[in-house]
Amino acid sequence: MELGLVGLGKMGGNMRERIRRAGHTVIGYDRNADLADVHSLEELVGSLKGPRVVWVMVPAGAATQSTVDELAELLSPGDVVVDGGNSRWTDDEKHAEELRAKGIGFVDCGVSGGVWGLENGYALMYGGDAEDVAKVQPIFDALKPEGDFGAVHAGKVGAGHFAKMVHNGIEYAMMQAYAEGWELLEKVDSVTDVREVFRSWQQGTVIRSWLLDLAVNALDDDEHLDKLRGYAADSGEGRWTVEAAIDNAVPLPAITASLFARFASRQDDSPQMKMIAALRNQFGGHAVENKK
Repeated sequence: MELGLVGLGKMGGNMRERIRRAGHTVIGYDRNADLADVHSLEELVGSLKGPRVVWVMVPAGAATQSTVDELAELLSPGDVVVDGGNSRWTDDEKHAEELRAKGIGFVDCGVSGGVWGLENGYALMYGGDAEDVAKVQPIFDALKPEGDFGAVHAGKVGAGHFAKMVHNGIEYAMMQAYAEGWELLEKVDSVTDVREVFRSWQQGTVIRSWLLDLAVNALDDDEHLDKLRGYAADSGEGRWTVEAAIDNAVPLPAITASLFARFASRQDDSPQMKMIAALRNQFGGHAVENKK
């Protein structure tokens, strides 16, 4: 099938390549002309046959809103817009209503896989009406990992981004646990090879995971993380998860503590946040702050 893809950065560019490898036609637009196949949203829409599917991979908030607004004026009834960025689920409801007024479908899709998704596939969590999801299904099938799992129709509009938000909240807590354990191991004199302790956990233990594998990768690059500053940013989903927990009276002590630990890293240089920063860089290519 044909797909219009808006936003060809670290995630979007690799997604375009994976979809093309599956035999589909992707027409990509990005503000960076060197990355783009076409040079405007109008040209992108005009290059697709109806019913059109346009997948948006731009930053959440104003950038996504302006893209949806422009597509609402360019697309036709029966077309579908997919928001695959990290939008807040409440924005999905607003975008769906705006597009529905013009007969255009909307699907929200949480995407996980980072810079590794091109080869490994992307975990997908999507929300929307079954009719709209069906129009996008061949693209979901191309992007997902091989096998029976890795993609889910999570529910109605907003469910995909809500599920991805909770996924990222859990990720915060898991990363924090590895980071705290790493700092404690580094602190004591009796453990002389922390990196190899982490490596030993990759087989046979109940805490083995891809995040653990990435921690070992980071320690192979910089055994004591001496090059990094103990500072870790947050991209928003952790905050939204905690806010949703408050709204629904659901206790999330581990996720909340992991979010607050990142805030603390902006006041003091934290050894634990070196590991958090290293992990974020490993799976998502997020920027790190090196020591001066």
